[in-house]
Amino acid sequence: MINTILWDVDGTLLDFDAAEKAAIRALFSEYALGECSEEMLSRYSEINNSWWQRLERKEISRQEVLVGRFEQFFSEYGIDTQIASEFNEKYQLMLGETIVFRNNSPEIIKALKGKVKQYVVSNGTIVAQTKKLKRSKLGEMMDGIFLSEKIGREKPDNAFFMTVFSQIHADDLSAIMIVGDSLTSDIQGGMNAGIKTCWYNPGKKPVPDRYRVDYVISNLHELINILNTENRSMA
Repeated sequence: MINTILWDVDGTLLDFDAAEKAAIRALFSEYALGECSEEMLSRYSEINNSWWQRLERKEISRQEVLVGRFEQFFSEYGIDTQIASEFNEKYQLMLGETIVFRNNSPEIIKALKGKVKQYVVSNGTIVAQTKKLKRSKLGEMMDGIFLSEKIGREKPDNAFFMTVFSQIHADDLSAIMIVGDSLTSDIQGGMNAGIKTCWYNPGKKPVPDRYRVDYVISNLHELINILNTENRSMA
């Protein structure tokens, strides 16, 4: 029986790509950097993902990620890298301005409220996530919020999950499931922590052999059917 859901935010409950594009384009305009094309945005996303994965592997610090990704991006397109730190600070605030829900995620959170405990588990920055969760009202629907920047460990580090488990007084790990779009942080983190994993995979990509994925969904509403199957009494 599953009685606890750990929700990822960016790319799962919220459309991170939409917020990312809107934030970068707005700041390009503010800094008079010219047009930020789709090709540039796609390249930034690749750079960003690579830096976050290095953080997940504990190769670099969070601050190195936040500034380094923009330094690399700007360098590739001939933009002054000196503005990277300030650009990032404004970017964190700007990310919370665009709220686009995945699969009407608030409806799912409400449907599960009172049936299972629900917590946010995110590697996003405190500044960005606090604003997103407030503006989206997702934060107030949750039983708790756990941000890696505050905990001092990132998903998929088992220490992050042990902190979460201690604070929610989890005594049965088999009753906990993480739902997220990232194989390297969410699914790997769930594997490390010994809990059930549900990969949100709207692109319907094949599951790499090295990951133990208990469930794969392409729409968040499928989660309710999974829980109904797992928990026969849930209606």
